[in-house]
Order: sequence, then structure tokens, then C-alpha cells
Amino acid sequence: MQFPLREIGRSGVQVTKFGFGGAPLGNLYAPVADDEAHALIRSAWDAGLRYFDTAPYYGFGLSERRFGDAFRSLPWCDAVVSTKVGRLIRPDPGPNPDREKFIDAAPFRSDYDYSYDGVMRSHEDSLQRLGIDRVDILYLHDIGAMTHGAEAHPALFREAMEGGYRALDELRRNGDIKAIGLGVNEWQVCEEAMDHGRWDVFLLAGRYTLLEQTALDTFLPRCQSENVSIVIGGPFNSGILATGPKAGATYDYETAPPEILERTRRIESLCKAHDVPLAAAALQFPLTHPSVAAVIPGVAACAHLDRNLALMHRPIPAGLWSDLRSEGLLRADAPVPSG
Repeated sequence: MQFPLREIGRSGVQVTKFGFGGAPLGNLYAPVADDEAHALIRSAWDAGLRYFDTAPYYGFGLSERRFGDAFRSLPWCDAVVSTKVGRLIRPDPGPNPDREKFIDAAPFRSDYDYSYDGVMRSHEDSLQRLGIDRVDILYLHDIGAMTHGAEAHPALFREAMEGGYRALDELRRNGDIKAIGLGVNEWQVCEEAMDHGRWDVFLLAGRYTLLEQTALDTFLPRCQSENVSIVIGGPFNSGILATGPKAGATYDYETAPPEILERTRRIESLCKAHDVPLAAAALQFPLTHPSVAAVIPGVAACAHLDRNLALMHRPIPAGLWSDLRSEGLLRADAPVPSG
């Protein structure tokens, strides 16, 4: 199976428009056995995926190590690999809130460090866990008020722009990496960062989806004018656009509130009227924006991968998008697939 390649900004890096999000391989919310993880990566490779994203935070190094183990049996030089900086992984077997997210993870904790030295060390540590000699894209991970709170954000953002960005830019200029960006859950901090440096790409999770398009206000137009690419993480808004508005459906990693459940019900109803799975519309929608280079849903099992592959190729009639617009469920200025 072939997927079109799209360039990341002006970096020369080309990614398949459908990629692999590696958070589940860190045992996010559910354990994945090593052999299952390796088989999943192999299946993704055989299906034509060539963009793989991970992070030190995912299982405190577990996701990176699993990718590295799988890459050793693959021609990984043909892949684009991204990971993240901004956290250092340190030995600590004790309890902490993050260990509740990553089941049976390694006995470590993650400490935020957006400094120059912290970013340089994080990059080197990731290469060792991955067991490869380069990564193509480095994202500064989880900077922003959504993660740190409004009071803590200014000081951490300043450290990230003065120290972390300097390290990323130096690695890019030296040819150690090819592209730099942020990996975050809010577009506002990406737009803020654009005033402080030259970025190639932003990995934006959950903020340009079938449920949300406020990024069209100012952020995506600016990305388009400055040739900055977007990689869409969390295209299902952490679950609800994959499962539908059933009891216990999740949105932004929490139980979906009533207004989100109702909006999703209305979207799903129109999808059913056009014989389109809700998840197919959710996966395909963001890829139409000219700044979006790839969508990378997290994958925990080969069955999930097979389902997503089928959803990516599911025909969607143009009438669905026009009906969503006429019902006020999709912004009129949001680009949509042609059908």
C-alpha cells in the first residue's frame, strides 16, 4: 500500500500522510506485550507507513526502546522518526501520577527540563534508547498553559525559548536533526512560539479535528503563510470520534462532557445518513488543510491498525461535508475532501 509523501515545511523531510503515533507502545492506559509491539510496528511498515513518532515520556522510555528494537529488523533508514524533548527520564520506582497512565512502565519518572542542557541531554538519551544514530524531527514536548497552568507558563516558556530553542536550532544547523517543532495540545502556544523562532512543524493533538476548528482563526492561516507544517495527533480527540458518543466516551483524556457528547451525536447522525463511519470522517478531515502534512493516530494493536487503514480509504461523499456545514457542525472555511 502506498501513501503520498508530504514535505515538512522547507526542511526536505517527507512524511507519509498517515503515520504511527507511539504513545500506546508506552503502555498508555493498557499494557502491550513486547512481541505484540514489535509485530505492530512491522505490520505498520508492511502497510506502507514510514513516519513513526514517539517520546521519552511514553512509558518513561518504553515506547522509544520498543521502536528501536523493531527498527533493527527493518530498513529504518527509509523511515522518518520523530521524538520529543523537554522531559528528562530519571530512575525512580516510587509512585507518581504519571505511573497510573503508563501501565507496568519502567521504574523511572519524568522531570520537565526545557533548558539548553536539558534538551541536548534528552536528544542524546533518546538516541541511546532508540539505538539509532539520528532522528529526523525533534519536538519540544508539552510546553504551554494547558499542561503547566497559567501562572507557571511564562517562566517555563521563557526557558524553552531562550534555552531549549537555542539547542534545537543548533542541532538543526549542525545537521544532527532536520526539523524542529512543538508537540502540544494547544495551538495558542505554537502561535506564541512563532514570535520567538523559526519552526518547521507543530505536532498538534486534538485541536484541529472534526469536533474543533478554532485553529482556523489565526493559527493555521499563519502556518500556511510562513510554510510551517502541522502533524495532527489525537484525530479522535482521545477517543470519542472513534467510539462515538457512548457511555464513558473520552474527550481530551477525560470523560466527555454533555455538550461534547451531544455535538458528537449530531455529527455521527449525519455520518450514518451518508453511510460513513464517524471515525473515517475524523481521520480524513484534517488532512485536507494545506498545512497538514500527516495524521498520526495512536495504535495499540494490529486490529486497530487494520481498522484505521480501512477508514483512511473509505470513500466519503461530498454531501456529508455540506450537510455538516449547513447544520453548523463544521466551519464554512474548513477545507474538506473533494469526495
